[in-house]
Amino acid sequence: MASISVPFLSQAPTHLSNSTSLRLKTRISATPTPTPTPTTVGPSSTAAVDASRMEPRVEERGGYWVLKEKFREGINPQEKVKIEKDPMKLFIEDGINELASKSFEEIEKSKHTKDDIDVRLKWLGLFHRRKHQYGRFMMRLKLPNGVTSSAQTRYLASAIRQYGKEGCADVTTRQNWQIRGVVLPDVPEILKGLSEVGLTSLQSGMDNVRNPVGNPLAGIDPHEIVDTRPYTNLLSQFITANARGNTAFTNLPRKWNVCVVGSHDLYEHPHINDLAYMPATKNGRFGFNLLVGGFFSPKRCADAIPLDAWVPADDVLLVCQAVLEAYRDLGTRGNRQKTRMMWLIDELGIERFRAEVVKRMPQQELDRSSSEDLVQKQWERRDYLGVHPQKQEGFSFVGIHIPVGRVQADDMDELARLADEYGSGELRLTVEQNIIIPNVENSRLEALLKEPLLRDRFSPEPPILMKGLVACTGNQFCGQAIIETKARALKVTEEVGRLVSVTQPVRMHWTGCPNSCGQVQVADIGFMGCMTRDENGKVCEGADVFLGGRIGSDSHLGEVYKKGVPCKDLVPLVAEILVNHFGGVPREREEEAED
Repeated sequence: MASISVPFLSQAPTHLSNSTSLRLKTRISATPTPTPTPTTVGPSSTAAVDASRMEPRVEERGGYWVLKEKFREGINPQEKVKIEKDPMKLFIEDGINELASKSFEEIEKSKHTKDDIDVRLKWLGLFHRRKHQYGRFMMRLKLPNGVTSSAQTRYLASAIRQYGKEGCADVTTRQNWQIRGVVLPDVPEILKGLSEVGLTSLQSGMDNVRNPVGNPLAGIDPHEIVDTRPYTNLLSQFITANARGNTAFTNLPRKWNVCVVGSHDLYEHPHINDLAYMPATKNGRFGFNLLVGGFFSPKRCADAIPLDAWVPADDVLLVCQAVLEAYRDLGTRGNRQKTRMMWLIDELGIERFRAEVVKRMPQQELDRSSSEDLVQKQWERRDYLGVHPQKQEGFSFVGIHIPVGRVQADDMDELARLADEYGSGELRLTVEQNIIIPNVENSRLEALLKEPLLRDRFSPEPPILMKGLVACTGNQFCGQAIIETKARALKVTEEVGRLVSVTQPVRMHWTGCPNSCGQVQVADIGFMGCMTRDENGKVCEGADVFLGGRIGSDSHLGEVYKKGVPCKDLVPLVAEILVNHFGGVPREREEEAED
């Protein structure tokens, strides 16, 4: 099989033991660079799908993949935009410089350039906030495994500081940064600055592969199964062709998520990814069983299902490429609500889909899944907030709570300083929108915990109901969000905490719209923004309340508990849910017991 060699964006601290580092040999090599039971779905047999359906719908032309003319009837508007001009030309052919030199008035006069700023720039990780921040963009970074350096963090802080109150940053539910307030004339210089610190925003939006998620404790966890960083770095560099743009995978039918599981805790949420690598051995070799098809959308949410396939560690990239090619070639491009990969799996059936993946493997071979799953099913998920010992003797990591993931430029500079002064200059982002400072010498822990930032803003020991709080951007910035989420999530949680006492964290997720960027379906209690009516029949902001989402080995998606609850009525409802479903005790009763 072909050898694939790509560099890391970041590497493990050199002063620590690396006894568990992966030896990716033969087919996959990583070259560090110095920078700071199967489920049956759809038809049950391969014969159930007409052979003509297996014709690829795209073809390569001049280095770009385009939809064939014969398959263009009934396509969605986004597909038409891609046909008019491939979005990657803005980067690969340097179209961004010309676009950035135009005034917004000039841009708005042409449908072509208007589509550039509203659609095509998402391939460069730039999202125009037309509705709430006209003329400004959110920029999403690639940050495989959530690992970033102090130098990268300082650069991002400098990028947003110039925008004053319009500039801020968020830790996202895919372990990466999003920065806000960006204006188009600054984009070429920001892209250059990102490259200089080993970052890229390329292929982080629209019909691309999103940030590869891994264990936030990779390489430092005493109980980890495998260090996921080499794999997530390889995947990210492969997908973006080392930040040069990989046009083989920039014209997918819709977005696509991938994760590599490295711990029994399943911090990576494999059941909601399009492709999840689950560690397993087979005949004495280490590798991964594969799950496919997990996703959220306004019309449907689905758990990932087994592909009945196992790959050795060396073949991680090869099978990723095969799955992506099958999805790219065969996925439909009509109704955007039915173009995620699970819809293709439904149509073909899991065995036919698997056969298409096998056909795209270099040797057209793919082992059946292994029974030697390395993830312990009865494992109790650990809390990473607070101080915890690392596998490296004499060192600890400190998980700090970032309220709903929002940070300002000064916060980022302080985080970078703490990482340098107390750790190894590294920060880890988590899918719960928090941050971990790894590699802190135990003798320095007391001083770190006394730092003003950790005492006043980002506590390692937040109130119990705040620990599992997650919120999407909301309508403060996002044009698709129906309600404001971040400030409201904090306010509701604080008020509920004054009414009810709980003894264990309850994960509460907020999302401003049915796109579910806040992943409400995996939460213990989820809130999805909607418009509803109050007791007087007046239209108001509200939320559909979800209940029962699970993560870990018995993961499953939650279901709607109550629809259309006015936001002003959420506090008493949540208090009631906590008492009835999570062992909560009303504060007045607790006080009476103490008396």
